[in-house]
Amino acid sequence: MGPVEFIVLAFPEEQLRVPAVEAVMGLRKTGVVRLIDGLVATRTAGGEVRAAEFDEFLELRGLLTGRDAVRLIGAEDVKEAAELLERGSCALLLVVEHVWAEDAAIAVRAAGGRIVGSVRIPADRIPADPRAGVA
Repeated sequence: MGPVEFIVLAFPEEQLRVPAVEAVMGLRKTGVVRLIDGLVATRTAGGEVRAAEFDEFLELRGLLTGRDAVRLIGAEDVKEAAELLERGSCALLLVVEHVWAEDAAIAVRAAGGRIVGSVRIPADRIPADPRAGVA
C-alpha cells in the first residue's frame, strides 16, 4: 500500500460544486489515487456542523462501494475539519491512498525501511518555476 492521506477540500457554499467534485474524482478513475473513505461536512450559516455519507449526494453515489472502502473518518475528524470551514460552507473529507507511490513504498519496506512522515507544502510556497529556487 502507498502513503495514505486525509484531505479536506472546502467549498464556499453549503452545496458541493459538481465540476470540482468531478475533477477530484477523475483522479480516482485514472488510478493515481484510491479512495478509501469520504464524507461531506457542512458548517451551516447558523454554525451547526453536519456530516453526510457520499451516497446522500447524486454526484457522489457509489464512489465508496466494494472492497476499497474502509470507514476511517470519525466524528472527531468531522469536528476538526468543520473548524476549518467558514459558516455557510462545506467540504469533501477524503482519505486517499497515493497509488502512484505504492511501488516505492514496497521497495522501502522490503529494504527494512518505512514511511515515517510527510508534509504537504502549500502551492503558494512553491515558485512558479520550482527549479528557480534550487541552488
